[in-house]
Amino acid sequence: MLDADLFLLFMAGALALNITPGPDMTFVLAQSAHRGTRAGVAAALGIGTGTFFHMTLAAFGLAALFKLYPLAFDVVRYAGAAYLVWIAVGMIRHPPHLGAAGGGEPSVGTAFRQGIVTNIMNPKVAIFFIAFLPQFVAKDAGPAWLQILILGISFDIGGTLVNCLVAVGSGRLASRLKRNPKIGRVMGWISASVMLGLAVRLAVTERR
Repeated sequence: MLDADLFLLFMAGALALNITPGPDMTFVLAQSAHRGTRAGVAAALGIGTGTFFHMTLAAFGLAALFKLYPLAFDVVRYAGAAYLVWIAVGMIRHPPHLGAAGGGEPSVGTAFRQGIVTNIMNPKVAIFFIAFLPQFVAKDAGPAWLQILILGISFDIGGTLVNCLVAVGSGRLASRLKRNPKIGRVMGWISASVMLGLAVRLAVTERR
């Protein structure tokens, strides 16, 4: 059983990441703006489907690694903390924005398939899952693989909902970010603060 406080902390970090414009959100925005809301929603669902690939690899790969080599947890823990700091620095140096992206086929099915491929072929997603999810795995809360799957699915559902909302309100969101770059900078600082906090927690907290 996942710890309620730990899960709420996880969801707070997940929400901060999901609402920060990035490649996935930009792809959804482009599909919706150029091909219509249905194509944008299809792209969001495709990205969400592709995420299952990364969370499955993280769940079973990391669980097996931790079982065979207990010290591997600490290696992943410190590497994950460093990676989260790197993400935070990037958010501050390069505030999020929603620029134009390349168009695709007008087919809703094509937008869905492109969303899957775009997500699966992005190595940063895999690295993120390896860095982010293990810090919320509690030793006494059941199998590590099951905890990682639950956390990953929760993250994926939140991200998919956010991207679907972006698809529906793509025009308004894009125009606001283009008119006022400060919005992107504020979002970047808020998300960076969350990432730094999680990195510190990951580095100093032992596995429970």
